Amino acid sequence: MSVPRPAEVTPEEFLAAVAQLGDIYTKSLSVEAVSWGAMTLRLAFSESYLRPGGTISGPAMFALCDAALWGSVWSATGAALMSVTTDMTLHFLRRPGPVDLIAQGRVLKAGRRLCYGEVTLHSDGDPKPVCHATGTYAPARER
Repeated sequence: MSVPRPAEVTPEEFLAAVAQLGDIYTKSLSVEAVSWGAMTLRLAFSESYLRPGGTISGPAMFALCDAALWGSVWSATGAALMSVTTDMTLHFLRRPGPVDLIAQGRVLKAGRRLCYGEVTLHSDGDPKPVCHATGTYAPARER
């Protein structure tokens, strides 16, 4: 039986890095869980995220998916601020409710040059996914 590796980032380190980037979601983003290659984030609901028709906007969901995958890659590689998104594809599956969004990110392949992973979003209290994203990150370390 193999021993699980610890995550390379703490929730506090991740949120501090997000704050340095000037992320508009800084005050409403929280880390629910982090382990090696995985991160679960919560975006607290705000009416400012709604678009006409009462649904949470695509850009808000994209930002949450991107943050969850970035954190998942960081937790697997230790690479932080210099890591960049090289590809991200989102599939909007259902209309999210006007509640918190939960993002469950995980790395499927952690390589030296590229990491590939997925993120599933769901509305708090409803396990059915509202969005599924896949993406690739280049986990560059600071020099």
